[in-house]
Amino acid sequence: MRPTPLSACVLLLATVACTSPPVPSGAGGAASAALFEGATLIDGTGAVPVEGSAFLVEGGRISWVGLEGEREPPGGAARIDLSGRTVIPALIDGHNHIGLVDVRTGTERKEHYTRETLLDHLRRYAYYGVAAALSMGLEEDRELAYALRDEVVPDAARFLTVGRGIAGTRMGGPQNEARLGIPYGAASAEEGRAHVRELQADGVRFVKIWVDDRGGTVPKLRPDVYRAIIDEAHGLGMQVLAHVGRTSALEDAKDLYRAGIDGFVHTVRDRDVDEEYLALVREHPGVWTAPNMPSTPLTHEDLASLAETFPPGRVEAMRAEIERREAAGDTAPSELFELHCRNLRQYHGAGMIIGLGTDGTGDGFGVHEEMAAYTRCGLTAHEAIVAATRVNAELLGLDDLGTLQPGKSASFVVLDASPLDDIRNSRAISDVYLAGERVDREALRAGFLDGAM
Repeated sequence: MRPTPLSACVLLLATVACTSPPVPSGAGGAASAALFEGATLIDGTGAVPVEGSAFLVEGGRISWVGLEGEREPPGGAARIDLSGRTVIPALIDGHNHIGLVDVRTGTERKEHYTRETLLDHLRRYAYYGVAAALSMGLEEDRELAYALRDEVVPDAARFLTVGRGIAGTRMGGPQNEARLGIPYGAASAEEGRAHVRELQADGVRFVKIWVDDRGGTVPKLRPDVYRAIIDEAHGLGMQVLAHVGRTSALEDAKDLYRAGIDGFVHTVRDRDVDEEYLALVREHPGVWTAPNMPSTPLTHEDLASLAETFPPGRVEAMRAEIERREAAGDTAPSELFELHCRNLRQYHGAGMIIGLGTDGTGDGFGVHEEMAAYTRCGLTAHEAIVAATRVNAELLGLDDLGTLQPGKSASFVVLDASPLDDIRNSRAISDVYLAGERVDREALRAGFLDGAM
């Protein structure tokens, strides 16, 4: 949602969130079991939340879901009282560009793309209750990205990647200097097909394409080239996801529909969609979007959450900026945000699949901002949660994530208040569990702030 956190702003360091009752070491892990009781369970399917729920975790997975008191835990299992709390599935970010930004300084450079930086970002995601994050086409070091893709790292979100995306030229995708030269360039149909074959050989599921001339400053990926990319990808069992720009986006998106595109990682953002476009939406019910809403002015409440993981120097600068905005009365969403809202309402009404992606650069908090933006645009809080959980899991092929049902990964977030009452309560995190293991948020927070400016 925020291309970089550079322009953000925040309150003084917030107090530590309350934690759930202590969990015995290894509770819910591969060699033990735990029964979690008493919470209101929002299982991610869209079903009515269950008050007074109970669920059993064994071997890192959910083995049973029911009501409190319906069964006793197996011998030796931990028993965790979650009365008064709400549980949701761990969240999923379907679109980000992590690895290039040093969150402590806010600087974005190619040399930041290291294992250390990627793990820092994935730990920030885990801290905020995110189980998996899909990096969308800007892998400066592909070998590193593909190696990390296959790792399970404690207290970190799962790293997913589309490898390098494809633009009209290598300099034609992203504008930011740190990102230039990373994508593949495809000036011909055969070049596009060759890049798809290379991505397929690397085990990539999705092909990211930029269909954007950046306001006329770079060559746009030509229609004959993206048709060839889509054809090659579909022949290899892959999907193609499109970035459309801020000029001619509506017409480009219409042609991409006709070319067989699978999804959009941005919404149409140059004008309001028309009936011709909505007809295409209805004619292609499998095509999805992760609208990537523009930033809204940060509030003190937002910044208090960010202050848990941002260095004090940046927090203070952010706080000053938000106070300047408030003094100037500059707190309303931008016209661009309102345009996105109108189009999101239209897609939603036409039955388009709505996933969730942040376009974020590593602070981990963007999924919560994006869900809040969805509710400002007419979706219910429950719909926003489902978009960030079940829908994203289905779109990205994450069969073990997205819902809290028997057989699924025990990856969930324990909240101190219900996000159905106010979606901002998704930030009231008491605990995070990934594959049955409790994330050590206190240790992560100390690491984020250790030696910070």
